[in-house]
Amino acid sequence: MTLVVDIVSWIFLVAGGVFCVIGMIGIIRLPDMFARLHGASVTDTLGAGFIIIGLILQAGFTLVAAKLIIIMGLILLTSPVATHALAQAALHAGIRPRLTHDETGGHIAGEDEPSNS
Repeated sequence: MTLVVDIVSWIFLVAGGVFCVIGMIGIIRLPDMFARLHGASVTDTLGAGFIIIGLILQAGFTLVAAKLIIIMGLILLTSPVATHALAQAALHAGIRPRLTHDETGGHIAGEDEPSNS
């Protein structure tokens, strides 16, 4: 049984490492700030989650596993919120995404609608 847990935990650890490397490549290769932000946040959250799951399997039912679960919860809560805040700050600073078709009509969430007077 220990061998099975070790194999499964190493699969999670390797998968988490691969997702983190893919996120790093996304930061380098994607064309604009918003695409880079999306690529980095999704893959890093998923990569960190897989790594923590692998570490929990290695730790077993101990206090270390409880601490890792708390860390995973914090990562799952803070990473999307920080990504959203960075994207909104960039939009309000005037940085626009490279789009082939803008479905919003140029409207930024949280800003007042331009008046037609």
